Amino acid sequence: MKTNIGISAKNAQQVVNELTKLLADEFVLSTKTKHAHWNVEGIDFYSMHAFFKSQFDQLDEIIDEVAERIRSLGHFAPGSLKQFLQLTHLTEVSGEDNNESKSYIKDLLVDHESIIIHCRENISHFTNKLGDVGSADFATKIMTYHEKMAFLLRASL
Repeated sequence: MKTNIGISAKNAQQVVNELTKLLADEFVLSTKTKHAHWNVEGIDFYSMHAFFKSQFDQLDEIIDEVAERIRSLGHFAPGSLKQFLQLTHLTEVSGEDNNESKSYIKDLLVDHESIIIHCRENISHFTNKLGDVGSADFATKIMTYHEKMAFLLRASL
């Protein structure tokens, strides 16, 4: 059944284009956070292992919310690794070759900040240009989740 929620099909498509990029970024960041969780080493192993798990659990919830927002706009969410890698703004792997928490934290922080900027750029665009206050509100909510996760990473450096 066609979605009829007061947003033109053209505008909904433009919103979905940005949300699919966000979904890809979330998936890549979640994967990188799981990598940190699995491979962190050092004197702070136990606390950082638990910290990274907490963050990827939050990211998994965000991924589901973004995919559901795409569906609520009448589109299908991408779901393959190939699609995510084509859509993401993030790099798939970190530039560090060690497994110390500080290296992972720095890399993940850059990615969270990139997602924050992407969300922030889209908030007014969704509202003012595309007439989708709901997606602007949604992007604001996602941005605040990342601001908190970035704060926690930054505080750990």
